[in-house]
Amino acid sequence: MSKGDGDHPFVGMWVTADGYIRQELLPAGRYDEARGNKKSAYQGRYEITGNHIQYWDDTGFTADGDFHGGVLHHVGMKFYREKPQG
Repeated sequence: MSKGDGDHPFVGMWVTADGYIRQELLPAGRYDEARGNKKSAYQGRYEITGNHIQYWDDTGFTADGDFHGGVLHHVGMKFYREKPQG
């Protein structure tokens, strides 16, 4: 995914089944992750190549994940696409 690619199909909000973790993949190659009531618990940049996503958190750690069948598999968790309200 090139930076600024707001039309990429994976851009948007991804949420765990219990709603506790909410990860928003922003169009400019940045992400913002909320945990419980803590908004912006983690922030950083990401790149998507095919179905693989690589994260670089602003605090220095890295992580990755893969999209399979409409589900984001990331560090042992599953995230589901949140449909826009409206």
